[in-house]
Amino acid sequence: MTHVLVATDGSEQSLKAARHLRSLLDPASLEKVSIIAVVRPLAAVPFASDFGEEAHAAHQAEVDPAGYSFQQAARKAVDRVAEELREMTTNVDTMVRAGTPADQIVRAADELEADLIVIGGRGKGAMEAIVLGSVAYRVLHHAPCPVLVTR
Repeated sequence: MTHVLVATDGSEQSLKAARHLRSLLDPASLEKVSIIAVVRPLAAVPFASDFGEEAHAAHQAEVDPAGYSFQQAARKAVDRVAEELREMTTNVDTMVRAGTPADQIVRAADELEADLIVIGGRGKGAMEAIVLGSVAYRVLHHAPCPVLVTR
């Protein structure tokens, strides 16, 4: 039986990664799915949304900083991915953590004894990944289990 950790940042790419998992795994072999979103404690940019509403969220955060919640946006993202995967198994857990995304994803995989991590890659070029850092790249190189990076 397989325990899969699916990481989401609320983007369309992370939603595609979850959908790709559905096409790869036989539901009978799936024991559990855990879905994680990580919010940086001092986030200066809004959490992405699966419908590409980043501009709206950024505007909302500027107009009413007290009314915009990164935690709430992250919770919506994990719930959206959970909806996509519930037909595979009813054993779906969601979590929102604070910290550095790659570190928290790797830590969660270790704590949960995940058999596989599924994460969407943004498709950035090599130079951008080096300069900006890549969550998928860091998870790939530090994870305690296999990592599936989708584009």
